[in-house]
Amino acid sequence: MIIALDGMGGDHAPREIIEGAIESLSEFNDLHIHIYGNEEIMKPYLTRHERLTVVHCTEKIEPDDEPVRAIRKKKDASMVRMAQAVKDGDADACVSAGNTGALMAAGLFVVGRIKGIDRPALSPTLPTIGGQGFVFLDVGANADAKPAHLQQYAIMGSIYAEKVRGIEKPRVGLLNIGTEEGKGNELTKSAYELLSSAPINFIGNVESRELLNGVADVIVTDGFTGNMVLKTIEGTASGFFSMLKEVYGASFKNKLSAALVKDGLRGLKRKMDYTEYGGAGLFGLNSPVIKAHGSSNANAILNAIRQARTMVEYDVCGTIRETVGDGE
Repeated sequence: MIIALDGMGGDHAPREIIEGAIESLSEFNDLHIHIYGNEEIMKPYLTRHERLTVVHCTEKIEPDDEPVRAIRKKKDASMVRMAQAVKDGDADACVSAGNTGALMAAGLFVVGRIKGIDRPALSPTLPTIGGQGFVFLDVGANADAKPAHLQQYAIMGSIYAEKVRGIEKPRVGLLNIGTEEGKGNELTKSAYELLSSAPINFIGNVESRELLNGVADVIVTDGFTGNMVLKTIEGTASGFFSMLKEVYGASFKNKLSAALVKDGLRGLKRKMDYTEYGGAGLFGLNSPVIKAHGSSNANAILNAIRQARTMVEYDVCGTIRETVGDGE
């Protein structure tokens, strides 16, 4: 299996990207990594490995580049070359921690959309208190959505939760302002009817305050709402740990208390770190495309590569194609 990796994307590229790639090769003996980027810049961090191939690229997609224009103009950019390798069959999946909009454009215009899927969805797996986590889509690929799009998101998320996360009959919930049928706006009311008849285990409406309690295995919403909820969860978690740090550092007694619970706090922080679940998958494309967080370290890249590998292994895109697409 070959995973194409954008060596130039992310806040800590290329060092953390390369370290994550090396770790993944140690963990998976069947894996080959093709890393795309400027060879001179990556050279100080590269380690010779028989299953690691460097593909030299002269350009990179910058964080402030306009996504579609960058994909069309920068043909030798690491992200574009990586996506093209997947389209050409030279790689089975691709992973990047770079510009989110550009990766979505590369996925849509280079890798290509599954016939029958109107709009791909960006979907991370977020942590829950019980440790199970939930698949959340869409979180920003499409600000606007129609009821049929939410139905497609639900089917794709259910397939992913079953195939990759190993959940039998995953519970699918529709994010709404109340749990009762008939709640919400026109989008959620119409989507409720479609999800009720879809080939999924639909459990009805769920409220945002229940997300981290593990109320469902898959949560579906439009990209505008999903992105706001995602950033609220990120900000709340970050703020919570900042407050804890401030409290425990306020006095000698508090510092002593912190030393006693240090391992527990580290475990809690790791439990609430969604990068432990991998990156955000772009569901609805012909091959797996994984968006790792922009601040990804080596461990986050390892988890994103693991996620891509599992999607290839269980042919998630093929199952989506058979279920939602035309079956060809």
